[in-house]
Amino acid sequence: MTYDNELTLIAQTIEDDGIGNQIPVEAETNILCGLKSIGRTEFYNAAANDLKPEMILVVHPYEYSGERYIKFSENESPKQRYSVIKTYKANMEDLELTCEKVIGNG
Repeated sequence: MTYDNELTLIAQTIEDDGIGNQIPVEAETNILCGLKSIGRTEFYNAAANDLKPEMILVVHPYEYSGERYIKFSENESPKQRYSVIKTYKANMEDLELTCEKVIGNG
């Protein structure tokens, strides 16, 4: 697997704004990843559960800390926001993130 695509991991924390309101704060980290397509069986099984997986991104397990949102683009266009709907540790060096596009404010 070649890691020749850039992926932005989005970590979310909750902070207090000083008057008691809890505000979500995002921190972004750029890493490299590989890209795989979704297989037919996985696609149709997910669709039966109202999920719409679009791609599988392969990262190193030590770079991923359970982030639920990412930004990714295959080409030079602006990065699109995706949610991580499933992770799978393929081996010691590869962790697969199955992602679906976030519609709206995510």
